[in-house]
Amino acid sequence: MGTECTAGQLEFHGLGRRAVVGEFNGGTISSDSGGLLLREVEQRTHILKRLAGCFVDHRDEAQIEHSVESLIKQRVMGLALGYEDLNDHDALRHDPLLALLSDQPDLSGKRRKRARDKGCALAGKSTLNRLELTPFDADEASRYKKVVARPEAMDDLVVDLFLEAYDTAPEEVILDVDATDDPLHGHQEGRFFHGYYRSYCYLPLYIFCGEHLLCARLRKADQDGAAGTVDELARIIERIRLSWPQTRIIVRGDSGFCRDELMAWCEAHGVDYVLGLAKNSRLKTAIAAELLEAKVQYEATQQAARVFRDFRYRTRKSWSCERRVIGKAEHLAKGENPRFIVTSLSAERMEDRALYEEL
Repeated sequence: MGTECTAGQLEFHGLGRRAVVGEFNGGTISSDSGGLLLREVEQRTHILKRLAGCFVDHRDEAQIEHSVESLIKQRVMGLALGYEDLNDHDALRHDPLLALLSDQPDLSGKRRKRARDKGCALAGKSTLNRLELTPFDADEASRYKKVVARPEAMDDLVVDLFLEAYDTAPEEVILDVDATDDPLHGHQEGRFFHGYYRSYCYLPLYIFCGEHLLCARLRKADQDGAAGTVDELARIIERIRLSWPQTRIIVRGDSGFCRDELMAWCEAHGVDYVLGLAKNSRLKTAIAAELLEAKVQYEATQQAARVFRDFRYRTRKSWSCERRVIGKAEHLAKGENPRFIVTSLSAERMEDRALYEEL
């Protein structure tokens, strides 16, 4: 059903001697002007340009209207502006602002080769789909999908951007490892139900240093939360040490990463760790005296009380050696609240309370 629009001018009450009018001659407009700030960031850092260098383009140069760099910028800028679905780009390809953010020289799309593409400066959903779904073994002979991603180059770029953010090598960096749920609401490939999160989800692995993302690896949820962590840490730490050979490295994570494989790897490669340790009856027995002391302190003051114990511990089967464990014997209004961490850091390097509360 068509709409009836009033072309021309609407007149409203004036303001003093000023006339207030409404006109419909604004031309092509966009509601995403905030993207211009993102473009300024890209102009200074060239992150997306470097990301485009992580692809191999097997297309015929004579037939290319959208470079890999332009496609990458269109997709990433669209995501940043809230356009997650590729279908959105069948409308966005008309947007001159997104064309500007994508560094398309022909903002109006007037110079497109085919008549049906005239007025569309950007790629549509089908072209972007081919970019995202090209198999790794594609080549010049492939029919449609010819832009091949190089994941190893992308991994290196993420770490390189982190290294370049520092003017000088820091004395110490802390790498935080974590896994979380990425909920699924359909029948996506590789969906599994995760008991802890009580939903169907993926279980991506993340590694951060402060606010810098060093790894985001999508994984299925039918595996241990720490699966693949050693491999990811090995490549990241190797690249860090190439640039910062003297920098101390500490790996930090919750009890989901307290695995002998991870701790043994860190010990063998001169990397320290501080990991949560799930409580059990043996650990609680080890700090029984401290728990009693914390209870006495709480009853005397009605304030939360903490007492720490630093001791050596080894599991009966899963650990390959004895390790330093710090037990926090805490008593709260709701009762005792014991917690534990395991670490490779020595007592001389950091005493128990500071290690638990500060690191």
